[in-house]
Amino acid sequence: MSKPLCSLLALSLTATAALGQPTAPSVSATDTYFGVTVTDPYRNLENLTDPAVQTWMQAQAAYARQTLDAIPGRQGLIDKMKEFDSRKASTVGRQVFVADNNRYFYLKIRPQDEQPKLYYRDGYQGAEKLLFDPESFEPGKVYTINEFSAAYDGSKVAFSLSEKGSEIGEVRILEVKTQQLYPERLARSWGGAEWLPDNQSFTYTPLNSTDVKDPAARLNTQAYLHRVGQPQSQDQPIFSGRLYPQLGIKPAEYAYARVDRDTKLAYGMLSTVDRYLYGYYAPAAALTKPNIPWQPLFKPEQEVTNFVSDGQYIYFTTSRNTPREKIMRMPVAKPNVATAELLVPESPNEAINDEELKTTKDGLYFVRTRNGVEAKLYFVAKGSKTVQEIKLPQPVGTLSLQSKNAQSPDLWISAVGWITDRKRYRYVAATRQFSPEPLSSEAQYPEFAELTVEEIMVPSHDGVKVPLSLVYRKGLPRNGSAPTLMVGYGAYSIPTGPFFYPPYLLWTQQGGVLAVPHVRGGGELGEEWHKAGQKTTKPNTWKDLIACADYLVKQQYTGLGKIAINGGSAGGILIGRAMTERPDLFAAAIPEVGCLNAVRMENSPNGPVNVPEFGTVQKEGECKALLEMDAYHHLVPGTKYPATLVTAGMNDPRVIAWQPAKFAARLQASTSSGKPVLLFTDYEAGHGIGDSKQKQFETMADLLAFGLWQTGHPSFQPKAAAMK
Repeated sequence: MSKPLCSLLALSLTATAALGQPTAPSVSATDTYFGVTVTDPYRNLENLTDPAVQTWMQAQAAYARQTLDAIPGRQGLIDKMKEFDSRKASTVGRQVFVADNNRYFYLKIRPQDEQPKLYYRDGYQGAEKLLFDPESFEPGKVYTINEFSAAYDGSKVAFSLSEKGSEIGEVRILEVKTQQLYPERLARSWGGAEWLPDNQSFTYTPLNSTDVKDPAARLNTQAYLHRVGQPQSQDQPIFSGRLYPQLGIKPAEYAYARVDRDTKLAYGMLSTVDRYLYGYYAPAAALTKPNIPWQPLFKPEQEVTNFVSDGQYIYFTTSRNTPREKIMRMPVAKPNVATAELLVPESPNEAINDEELKTTKDGLYFVRTRNGVEAKLYFVAKGSKTVQEIKLPQPVGTLSLQSKNAQSPDLWISAVGWITDRKRYRYVAATRQFSPEPLSSEAQYPEFAELTVEEIMVPSHDGVKVPLSLVYRKGLPRNGSAPTLMVGYGAYSIPTGPFFYPPYLLWTQQGGVLAVPHVRGGGELGEEWHKAGQKTTKPNTWKDLIACADYLVKQQYTGLGKIAINGGSAGGILIGRAMTERPDLFAAAIPEVGCLNAVRMENSPNGPVNVPEFGTVQKEGECKALLEMDAYHHLVPGTKYPATLVTAGMNDPRVIAWQPAKFAARLQASTSSGKPVLLFTDYEAGHGIGDSKQKQFETMADLLAFGLWQTGHPSFQPKAAAMK
């Protein structure tokens, strides 16, 4: 726990002001958590409408922008990213929907585009047609398509639009044949639409307001049923705590509903960041009736993480008493988790990726991974309980699946690695053959031909071995001189599996090492790995990263003063606590739109929904865990902290902008290293989701240039005059 700042704060503030950065206004507050008194010197920064706070944040952003723009080599990085981008005529995102009539819907972006556009084609070989362009929709505005969903017959598509990264906007509906928009605009959309089998209606869940600072915007939400062509005011709520108080739905639990045409059941699901499903079912025909007879389907204590169906069975993954998960099934006619039968047992050394579970007319497909970096495809045929491994056409780091529906044999896979671009294949079960069916254009990257990937296991502070992925040029000298960028996350059971993103690989082109520690809190080794970095066990997350950094120094991949660490969102906890626990180990820290004041998280609009992952201040053990993971409260005046680039998005609906701002203010006041502490708040962005392509390149260039500057790369050292 950090000490009150007192006179040391004033001294440090004076020093910070001398560097040309504005001093943060400070109005202190004191909190007592179960007998622990904590001083919060920048509580006032939580009021983002305060003119003094606004002035300070805007001045900080201007100073940060000036400093980052002055780094030599930054513009060269952007130019190279643009050149990489120009090599592909088009890139199709992972979300692809194939309707019953074989009509494809997808988002695609070309080198000349700033935002992905919505396209369709009739059949894989069909002529491509543009359906909706968010860049030309309304003059003077540029929207982002957050999500889309098409009717089963491919006749209509619903998509959500938002501006400036807020992710909150409106749902619009488009008739495919005429390419005309229906008149209704469904406001306050958060998430997508779920079509009903009638192809004329869908369910959706709006927020209560579009203000990302409104604490009531996300509480007591309701799922609605919308019929195409009718105004939003006529939509009827179908699932919520308000409608069904007997279900005990909590205010912070998002209420969603959908209809499954295979089982002919309606599902009412309650969502938080808790990965364990919590929901109810009812006959789909009852959805339009005034009193829907909801029955329990899944409860959190059953640890169900995903489910699919084929009309006869509901298949679900569960981690209950099973660290790497297993697959169960129960009859649609009488769904009961307690009497479900085991279909796929737990593997001793591979974890089921519960996001990749698909049914076709032939059976059930699923994916397992080893240490989060080596994926394999498995299959259970209908009428069988035998698990078969399907040989993939290439070694795969991350594998994703797509099916058409449970009555079709169609299955597609997308395979990607650290240094191999994503490839899409169609799989034919009858012949057990894969054939390429790309939607994106292919490109060559000869500059990455000399890269090598090394997967190693590193003992952590408690002896547990942590997977560590390294990417670097062959022949890298092991003399401790290579700049190293460590990228991590470690939360929500989300694995940081292999991905191919050429801008990140630019670090290796500067003679550096790109390192990804698969820290606890993620899902790389299954649910046990997640639970080992959650709430009271959260310290394992940053201690794993520290252990991996120490290992790289000891093995002379890199050296002290050569390591930059980066993580975003919940990864802010990882980066903030690693740099506050071992400030001597890192040259630079770059937490992006990060949670850095965890004990105050519940005081932000998106905070209550995160309680299942991080804990609540209402429970003593969890409250003390929040204090332990709070980087802001671990800053100690007079400490030599690494150079730090802190980013925030003023329209961020996930991590409110005052979280990074408070941390940056206190860090500027506390550090004695003389190294820069920059706070860049983007007033035209949110959490990074929906950023324009140019903004993505600029953000990435800031990260790389700042890290290379602070790790001593000679090509990224600014002239002294430019830094004044």
